[in-house]
Amino acid sequence: MVHFDLDGVQNVEVSKKLPSHKTAAEQLSIMEQYTATHRQHLSQPREQRELACLRVQYPALLVDIQPQDLIAGRIDVLPIGFGCVTSLGGVGHFCVFNKLRAFQRQLAEPADRARIDVLYDYWALHDLKTLYCREALTETTVGRFIDTEYPMIATARLSGMMLDYEKLLSLGIDGLRAEIHGRLLQEPENEFLQCALGGLALFAQCADAYAAMAEEQLETAHGERRAALLRIRGSMHKIRTDKPETFHQALQLFWLYALVAGVINYGRLDDFLGPYLARDLQTGELNDAQAFDLMKSLWTMIENRRTTVNGRIIVGGQGRRHPTEADVFLHLAMRVARQCRYVEPQFTLRFDSQTPDAVWDEAMDALGAGATYPTLYNDDVNVPAVAYGMRVDMETAKQYVPFGCTEFVIQGQSTGTPNICINLLKLLTVYLNGGIDPMDGKRKDAGVAIPPPEATPTYEALFAGYAQLVNAYLDLAVDRQMASFRVMNEHVSFLMMSMLTDDCIARGKAILDGGVRYLGATNETYGNINTSDSLYAIKKLVFEQKRYTLAQVAQALRDDFVGHEALRAACLACDKYGNDLDTCDSVANEVYELVAKGTRERGIAAGMQYFLIVISNNQLNTEWGLRTGASPDGRLRGVYLNPANNPQGGANTSGPTAMLNSLRKFDPRYHAGSVQNIKFTPTLFNENRAMVKGLMKTYFDDGGCHLMVTVVNRGELEDAMAHPEKYPDLIVRVSGFSAVFVNLDRAIQEELLSRVLYGEVEA
Repeated sequence: MVHFDLDGVQNVEVSKKLPSHKTAAEQLSIMEQYTATHRQHLSQPREQRELACLRVQYPALLVDIQPQDLIAGRIDVLPIGFGCVTSLGGVGHFCVFNKLRAFQRQLAEPADRARIDVLYDYWALHDLKTLYCREALTETTVGRFIDTEYPMIATARLSGMMLDYEKLLSLGIDGLRAEIHGRLLQEPENEFLQCALGGLALFAQCADAYAAMAEEQLETAHGERRAALLRIRGSMHKIRTDKPETFHQALQLFWLYALVAGVINYGRLDDFLGPYLARDLQTGELNDAQAFDLMKSLWTMIENRRTTVNGRIIVGGQGRRHPTEADVFLHLAMRVARQCRYVEPQFTLRFDSQTPDAVWDEAMDALGAGATYPTLYNDDVNVPAVAYGMRVDMETAKQYVPFGCTEFVIQGQSTGTPNICINLLKLLTVYLNGGIDPMDGKRKDAGVAIPPPEATPTYEALFAGYAQLVNAYLDLAVDRQMASFRVMNEHVSFLMMSMLTDDCIARGKAILDGGVRYLGATNETYGNINTSDSLYAIKKLVFEQKRYTLAQVAQALRDDFVGHEALRAACLACDKYGNDLDTCDSVANEVYELVAKGTRERGIAAGMQYFLIVISNNQLNTEWGLRTGASPDGRLRGVYLNPANNPQGGANTSGPTAMLNSLRKFDPRYHAGSVQNIKFTPTLFNENRAMVKGLMKTYFDDGGCHLMVTVVNRGELEDAMAHPEKYPDLIVRVSGFSAVFVNLDRAIQEELLSRVLYGEVEA
């Protein structure tokens, strides 16, 4: 059995979690009851076990309505429980062991600490992710997320599920119940359908609990607060069974269901909620100020979940069923995003060539104010790309939505969870070192025979050999991705999510048991551009100019360029991606197509609807860089990797147009999201608005798929590193997510500072 650290960090957590509202004694009691319930139901069908455990969790973990809340719905997350993602707890029946140990250290009584040991020992045998890791990990090739010693890391999770809230709102809980009853007539003994009904009953219990909380608080409430509590109580009474009629009821139904289901991305809320908002504004049920406050309350609820890279709300774009009403939501959301300037939600604008200039101006206003939102997705490019990559028709493709660090799914119809990440640059350093990772001396060639440098006669032979190593890892990737689906399905059904995912009710099956319409996944790639720049440097210096041998380059990398300063200078002087140079950009595309097409082909062969790469990063590009050897692009050992599809920090020296031209060269049909970041100074962005907007629109007209914009001063960032206490609200775009700058590790702050800031260099 492969050894791995149960107590290791299992997720990127930049946003600081809010403390639990429960006492330590209450938390321990709930975790013990959950564990006992799980143990008692070990021999029962997974659906019965899941429902029984959910009944322990809810409504016990619901947090009281806070004085500022205009909708109800806050949940405590404990180190033991049920979930679908590691951003909040874990997947399935989970134990987050390092957090359980941290909780144990807070307990004063030895007897209580001993009770934690009992829980720890039980979950070491039953935590779903641990069960997956015992099967999927290897000694040297596949590590635990996020163990950066390995070229590939794997996990089990069901990230990015975007539920069919249109169905929820149009049917209501009783409508869903009726649909399930109708399906049960065909298959009366179906455990999934029977337990799904139990899940709806549990939702009604949660609504009742919040109605009771509101009732209790009404005893001492006055004025506006009393009116807000009356509205919450009334909405809870309505949505426990019936479909909503008002914006508040619709908002409350969507939000409470999302919480109980455990999802952390929300999708096209403008299309789902816009009709209710527009009607209430028209009838006078709400005025503009009240609507703004309700929307802001939703923003605050999402921000308080602190999921770092999630919380997606999407507005705009093709395929909306209610475009006029959706635009009412869109315009209000733009104002809220600009005022709040929160890290979450990940507010996203989909647009196309028909999007009015007024919407563009609202987006530019929010970005210019330093909100880092909205992120921008070009439907003219993405819709046909999704149709091809995911093998769906154009109308279905119009329902694509990004989640997390920009991975795409089809709302309500597909999975897209990235349970695999691959470090392409580490693989190159392994290849150039004869299959040995120079960072730890371990063999990581995955059984591929790697020739010595002197036996590599041409660049084509070098690329072919590297491709063979990459392909061996892509074989591992698809195998581990499919294994994650299988292991999750063996233990859980994700009842609450399944009910709002096509075609689970119709098929009488849970999401991963054959219920989801499109079983898809994504593979996160890192170090893409470092790899292509490195290959180009070898191509030029070794095989074209013959200034150095491949053996000399390999030795320089092992020595971290110490004693090889001239060679490093030559590497640094080679053309770099991000400057619109076909010399190196063509190699970048060659690497892209190797990985993107290889991933897609393997996913289809394995039975997935799609398996596509995501050119993304969170802070993993920095953490993985710390454990990656020196590379032929001139990068030193331990230095951060390039962020997503962007150049290595400082490599793009030819202005923003040239950088954007490089970014758009990859064929978007072979990826499910490619993060493109650009930074401007406030002076350049706000005082040259027409020029910047024209630059961005030209990029999109020429095939750019996506853009994330940060407007910030370098001096502010540098001062924040020295005096963090002065900048508690300074928001920056890391890559696929935004963060409070002072909450980031220093290495990540330095990587952000390394990126070119347009307005400080000649454009």
